[in-house]
Amino acid sequence: MDQVIEWFKANKTLSMIGAVLAVLVGTLIFQVTKPAAEAEETTFPLVETVTTATAPKNEASTESQATVQSSTVTIDLKGAVKKEGIYTLDKGSRVADAIEQAGGFTDQAERKSVNLAQKLKDEDVIYVATIGEELALATAASSATATGTTDTNSDTAKVNLNTADAAQLQTISGIGEKKAQDIIAYREANGGFKSVDDLGNVSGIGDKTLEKLREFVTVD
Repeated sequence: MDQVIEWFKANKTLSMIGAVLAVLVGTLIFQVTKPAAEAEETTFPLVETVTTATAPKNEASTESQATVQSSTVTIDLKGAVKKEGIYTLDKGSRVADAIEQAGGFTDQAERKSVNLAQKLKDEDVIYVATIGEELALATAASSATATGTTDTNSDTAKVNLNTADAAQLQTISGIGEKKAQDIIAYREANGGFKSVDDLGNVSGIGDKTLEKLREFVTVD
């Protein structure tokens, strides 16, 4: 032991250098191993990618619906049929087809009141009169719709604005349920129609509509 102490005393400079080197080596080893250890302990959060898919518009369905609408007609069938109502038929169908869909005529139907061969148009109102009803009124409306003309000199083929009920008024092409009620309401409120021109005072009937209706109505 004494010899070691003597050696350190004799070699003090070398001992100091050795100690400094030992410290440097220890520091270097610590700096190298620390980042590696930290890297092993470091964890990274998972990143999820969410992709939102936009469903394409059903263009085919829209086009199909438009095609169906353009190839059909919707009509209002009234009067002496077994099932009155709104019917949608293929374009080019005739009155006979509509009556068949409605279950046929009733026992009280006046079959001569309609033209079974008449082609249907969208928004048509078809009225089947009963036996004993004013047949001329119904047949005049059907003939005018089919041919676009009527006998303007025959008042018996015209609808009397002062006596006709809603069903009779609706036999006129262009007069639906709403306008028929408006005509009756005007008649009751004003004590009747003085002339056909008074029809222009009814709500929803303008000058052009009046001219189209003039040949089908009378106030006699």
